[in-house]
Amino acid sequence: MTSSSSRSMQNMTAEAPRLAEITQSLLFGDVWQRPGLSPRERSIATVAALTALYRLEQLPFHLQLAMDNGISRAELGELITHLAFYAGWPAAASAVDVLAAIPHGK
Repeated sequence: MTSSSSRSMQNMTAEAPRLAEITQSLLFGDVWQRPGLSPRERSIATVAALTALYRLEQLPFHLQLAMDNGISRAELGELITHLAFYAGWPAAASAVDVLAAIPHGK
């Protein structure tokens, strides 16, 4: 987990403890674990949705999670390029900046 995602979870725990609990137990403990899609496929869908909806605050965590789930930086770059034609150029350009800010190699 990145420092910003850790800080986000700390903030959530402090300010909205039930939301933090639901996030951990329902979202990541249940929804992300369902067998219908692989974690890799879920990451692609999530990165696409966050990019298209311009939800940049959540994007660093999910780009890193996508890489942890086996998606390469090059594949993420290709995904963002593809999304430029559906989500818009500004959304894609911003997503590239977020990806570039994530340190290479963990």
